[in-house]
Amino acid sequence: MSAPLFLVDDLPASPTCTLDGPEGHHAATVQRLRAGEALILADGRGGSATAEVVTVGKGSVEVRITGRELVPAPDPRLVVVQGIAKGDRGELAVQAMTEIGVDEILPWAASRSVAQWRGDRGFKARDKWAATAREAAKQARRSWLPLVGGDPDCSTKQVAARLGGHAFVLHEEATERLATAELPVSGEIVLVVGPEGGISDAERAAFEDAGATAVRLGREVLRTSTAGVAALAVLSARLGRW
Repeated sequence: MSAPLFLVDDLPASPTCTLDGPEGHHAATVQRLRAGEALILADGRGGSATAEVVTVGKGSVEVRITGRELVPAPDPRLVVVQGIAKGDRGELAVQAMTEIGVDEILPWAASRSVAQWRGDRGFKARDKWAATAREAAKQARRSWLPLVGGDPDCSTKQVAARLGGHAFVLHEEATERLATAELPVSGEIVLVVGPEGGISDAERAAFEDAGATAVRLGREVLRTSTAGVAALAVLSARLGRW
């Protein structure tokens, strides 16, 4: 079994440190780590350190650093514009995409999004996506924590402004396949995933006018919670991440 990962604001410079706060509580009380057991500390920005538990306190653990690593930022970056979905489908998508290796997620208020993120509700929903991504990153032992969009509900106009030469819109009627589309060697790749009702013709036209290419994965029509995950898997293999 691999060592559990705990996120910290900054990696310790000294050979020993105390892991406290929510992560320390989780290590001591939930994980019930014991002296001699291994764990990983990560700052979510590429830095990580292997460590060994020295002593366990009430809601904290004292650890000794045994190794350090700095993982370069992924290049090209994988960005997913995820149509806001009803129920827990958005969170399911965020969780799985984080495990796959997404670098940034932008919630998109598509015209066919049933759920509406307005006012405080929008910020709470976005923060829930961010918390889901954080926990999924820990589970996947990721050195880089994915970003979850600043605006709780990006408009179609805002999304179009983010698109460029290497952006793809997943669409069931597209003729080009993501598996054979041209990819950049650096920069970022943006994937647009529609909500349950799909992407409207007007939205597709706006994105294509902004430089995006409509692509498909296969004959099957995937749910909004799985389409981005499948697309990221294709890209991860093609880019040599896997």
